[in-house]
Amino acid sequence: MRKTNWLLLALVLVLSSFLAACSGGSSSSGGSGGDSGSGDSASGSANGDQIFNMPITDEIPSMDPSKVEDALGIQWVSEVMEGLYRLDENGKPVPGMADGEPEISEDGLTYTFKIKDNAEWSNGEPVTAQDFVYAWQRAVDPATASEYGPYMMGGVVKNATQISSGEMDLEELGVQAEDDKTLVVELEKEVPYFQSMTTFATFFPLNQKFVEEQGDQFGLEPENILSNGPFEMTEWNHSQSMKFVKNETYWDAETVQLEELNLTVVKDTSTGVNLYETGELDRAGLSADFVDQYINDANFITEPEPTVFYLKMNQKRGGEDDTPFANENVRKAVAQAINKEDYVNVILNNGSTVIDGLMPADFVSGPDNKDFRETNGSLLPYDLEAAQAAWEKAKEELGTDEITIEMLGDDGDTAAQTSAYFKDQLEKNLPGLTVENKQVPFKQRLELDNAQDYDLQVAGWGPDYVDANTFMNLWVTDGANNGMSYSSEEYDALIESANGEHAGDPEARWNDFLEAEKLLMEDAAIAPLYQRSRSALQSPKVQNVFKNASGPDYEYKWAYADNAAAEQ
Repeated sequence: MRKTNWLLLALVLVLSSFLAACSGGSSSSGGSGGDSGSGDSASGSANGDQIFNMPITDEIPSMDPSKVEDALGIQWVSEVMEGLYRLDENGKPVPGMADGEPEISEDGLTYTFKIKDNAEWSNGEPVTAQDFVYAWQRAVDPATASEYGPYMMGGVVKNATQISSGEMDLEELGVQAEDDKTLVVELEKEVPYFQSMTTFATFFPLNQKFVEEQGDQFGLEPENILSNGPFEMTEWNHSQSMKFVKNETYWDAETVQLEELNLTVVKDTSTGVNLYETGELDRAGLSADFVDQYINDANFITEPEPTVFYLKMNQKRGGEDDTPFANENVRKAVAQAINKEDYVNVILNNGSTVIDGLMPADFVSGPDNKDFRETNGSLLPYDLEAAQAAWEKAKEELGTDEITIEMLGDDGDTAAQTSAYFKDQLEKNLPGLTVENKQVPFKQRLELDNAQDYDLQVAGWGPDYVDANTFMNLWVTDGANNGMSYSSEEYDALIESANGEHAGDPEARWNDFLEAEKLLMEDAAIAPLYQRSRSALQSPKVQNVFKNASGPDYEYKWAYADNAAAEQ
């Protein structure tokens, strides 16, 4: 998740899902996760009121770390809570609840973590190893219905897959509390990036007594949330605004300089810009028509990131009934019929770049130190001639000259422009195709995506950890984030090999991933669109907001307000 992950006032996420990651998320033009961030180290110092006022593109669906699956939830759960490790300015895991580095067995399968003695919950209770055991078991418990628990822990933490499928008891999960401050984790196989995974929300601890007292309200109101991270949520005016304040019980509270983070839901770019211009917001995401207007502004910023967007082409609506996308030639036609260059230059106009594969550029490199995207090159580009040839074959195979599909999208203003552009391109370039646009609030789109109740949708993914697997394992058969009934035995075998027999062979593992991406594009399982950048106006007072390469889009722990800079 990331969401994808990373989310907010730029077209980009307003349309997509992100499911986490990735981090997939819900944003539109500015900060990911519903906020802001420059990612640059500060050159000034903290002075004046330590308050940021930021836009967020939509309601946060939930603050339950076991259940968050979108960029908004992942962003803000990661500010009120903390796992064993936290990402620093360089995107490297640094100790959070963990007291230093883990002890790792010689075979790489057992990790022993010590929990800080001064780690506390916001109610004053200590954070213990048992809090991690409970949280991780809850994440894979079928009764929790977590999307990310089985996805992140399956095949990684011992017995997670069997437990999430109901074949084993929770107590058999490979995580146990040796004592109050000693956590022992057993893995299914050697996972070189496991420590990085523990920075992700799914792996955060939970106070069992508190969670069970809240019942089904846990994570849905400020009073139903317990913090162990840099901030606490104190106000939640649903669909309108949220407030986060410094958590004074946080183990590293003296490092946290921000006193307040105020979020305002802003779905319309012009509204966000007006609020920025009047000083009510410290950031405003910019859609294409505003970029040209503000590109020479001293406070104009552009942020490239390893988040990709694509069209998900659902082969079975509701997971049962075939859609037109069950036909490979329909998928190939749609995937090649949209002029992506015009889309990123005119509709987005925010620095985003066309992508013709799944893996983003400048994210991971192979044993030869060559970038993944550079190595695999362009795999599924805009090609009108090929699109129309595939379309004619598809109509012949389906025995019809008229095909209607529904395209699902978010309800922000740039999302509407995107949906209109794609509809125009597809209907103009593929004779006989009718596209019916359906735009809904972000939370509803996530629900429809999870239910596979759609034909076509713009979706996005931001990395959950720094490894090619965070993108490539999305599309395994029945994968938790597949959500479109794509299935390929050959693809599954390549991903299984990369994470199994080739896990300790960097070159063979790399080649597995390269071949898997080629196969994914040959099948036109998805239609790659662009790699995101965001354009925004941001007050110079916003300092030391780090841009993460995985997980939550931004990190506010080390941020501060330089009000003197804003007055210059």
